Amino acid sequence: MADKQISLPAKLINGGIAGLIGVTCVFPIDLAKTRLQNQQNGSRIYTSMSDCLIKTIRSEGFCGMYRGAAVNLTLVTPEKAIKLAANDFFRHQLSKDGQKLTLVREMLAGCGAGTCQVIITTPMEMLKIQLQDAGRIEAQRKLISHHSRGGGARVNVVKLKSPTALQLSRDLLKDKGIAGLYKGLGATLLRDVPFSIIYFPLFANLNSLGRRNADGSAPFYISFLAGCFAGCTAAVAVNPVDVVKTRLQSLARGHHEDTYSGVKDCISKILSHEGPSAFLKGSYCRALVIAPLFGIAQVVYFLGVGEFVLSLLPRQKH
Repeated sequence: MADKQISLPAKLINGGIAGLIGVTCVFPIDLAKTRLQNQQNGSRIYTSMSDCLIKTIRSEGFCGMYRGAAVNLTLVTPEKAIKLAANDFFRHQLSKDGQKLTLVREMLAGCGAGTCQVIITTPMEMLKIQLQDAGRIEAQRKLISHHSRGGGARVNVVKLKSPTALQLSRDLLKDKGIAGLYKGLGATLLRDVPFSIIYFPLFANLNSLGRRNADGSAPFYISFLAGCFAGCTAAVAVNPVDVVKTRLQSLARGHHEDTYSGVKDCISKILSHEGPSAFLKGSYCRALVIAPLFGIAQVVYFLGVGEFVLSLLPRQKH
């Protein structure tokens, strides 16, 4: 049976609300993912996700886990709205007389959605990564300072003086123009387009399993589980590119850490200096971020929160 039809304004509201809820829930894990992906051999501060979060709370306080969250909360609404609405738009354009899409057409729709979202995703992630990684850089400098004085290797109190997102934006625009905010655009496309190609067809097919509601839509639990599983699978599949993207978009470097001139140079240096396993850094963190993020998104989407909000608005009389 066909899925229930949802208007574009409702889709935008659903995507935005889901993004806000999801980011609030999983942002600390995303921060751990960024810091684990950025640390290179010989400069390790954190041994695991839990170790990273514990040290972050000790050195930066509870709010330290949400460093950079303001950027995401501001831009995640348009990002998720564009992604979900674009996928539905391309699915509609590629469908023939309401017939079920072939796998290839589903993948093409996902490709279109992934391409559209990078307009927002690239500058959002560029700013977020600088703010998230500031604590790791400062902790590493403090650790090196302890070693140089013959002290212990413990990371205790780290006094951070990281710039705000607005300051970063102004500096990037002043020094490099709009291109400064879009550093890592190629790597972002290489991550988000394959992600959407995997996620949307996988979700659509999983969501079609099981019993249907009376209106033809999927039950609550099916949408949630399908969103979680499809998101987790796609996240792990593209994690190697996410590592490359994170490294390329990081402006500050720790002691003796490599710098990269582009995607090819980054891949080459990671392989030669850290080995293939480095491309899996933060993969379980990314799965733990993406799975509930998209599970929540699909639940909000299919619960019809957007339609409810629109129903509260006064309608114009023609």
